[in-house]
Amino acid sequence: MCRWFAYISNTEPCLLEDILIRPQHALTKQVNDHYLPHLFHHMPGETQKQEQAEIKLRNILHNTDGTGVGFYSWVRDEYGEAEGARPMIYKTIQPPGNDANFQSLCANTSALCVLAHIRMATSAVHMYNNHPFAFGRHLFMHNGTVANFTDIRREMTALMSPKAHAAVQGSTDSEHVAALYMTYLGEDWERKYPLQEMKRALDRAIGTVLLLQKQLGPEKAQANSLNLCTTDGDQLVAVRFRNHEVEQPPSLYYSTQAGATLNRKYPDHPNGEAALLNADVENGIPAGRKTEEHGKHVIVASEPTTYRQQDWKLIGKNMAVMVDEDMNVTVEPVVL
Repeated sequence: MCRWFAYISNTEPCLLEDILIRPQHALTKQVNDHYLPHLFHHMPGETQKQEQAEIKLRNILHNTDGTGVGFYSWVRDEYGEAEGARPMIYKTIQPPGNDANFQSLCANTSALCVLAHIRMATSAVHMYNNHPFAFGRHLFMHNGTVANFTDIRREMTALMSPKAHAAVQGSTDSEHVAALYMTYLGEDWERKYPLQEMKRALDRAIGTVLLLQKQLGPEKAQANSLNLCTTDGDQLVAVRFRNHEVEQPPSLYYSTQAGATLNRKYPDHPNGEAALLNADVENGIPAGRKTEEHGKHVIVASEPTTYRQQDWKLIGKNMAVMVDEDMNVTVEPVVL
């Protein structure tokens, strides 16, 4: 399965290198290693063998078919061409560790909102098929699979608005779900919509996929894995969903604490740069800022990128995490 990572804050920028590259279990290292705390403790009665089969099925170990990162920049606002931050996208089909441009970008870019994704392809390996997908000020990404996509693709496109349909550049099931979401959200993609409207549009997109699949008949019925994330740069909604009575969706966690461990300005940083960068012994400046000074933030990720389990919460099956402009978090069920 693909892997993704989202960071959002209203006060505390993150350095892309600190969240995506440097940590021992950063997103770009999850191409061949996985860390899934709490994932199966809530499944009483499952045998160890069944649990391991579930891990293998939902969390395949190789994600080498593309990397993408979207982060919000104020450049267009400063030039009077937009109001507020707008997304900048970088995509590559090279492994992130071998892409000098990606490494340089991450080493020299910070942002208040970042969406990043590594891909395991179920369709063509092409830059256009990398996540996240941009629609005006909105970004969207997905981990999982739309079942029977080739059978319902035409019907999905018929339900899209002309604007959303024209924006689809690739061939993935993910981008088609994104276009449905934008169709239901509204025609003004430069607008910030209320958080509940974002959630309803996401629920509706999921419901549409299930309805189209139902029309294929019970003999073709398969479950979908839809771990979805969307943001306008100030708010965020993420869903962990699988329409199966027993099987779990791919893993998905959130944290309101891990940001300080992923920021080298703070002493919690896993690679210890805080002491080197901020200490000034002669002038009595202590090493690093106090952890409690870190701004409010929320991280949603396929896997924890720090090893402090207490900082991470596993998102329940068929639940949505909603983050408002003040970084308040609510968790609500997906409503179909």
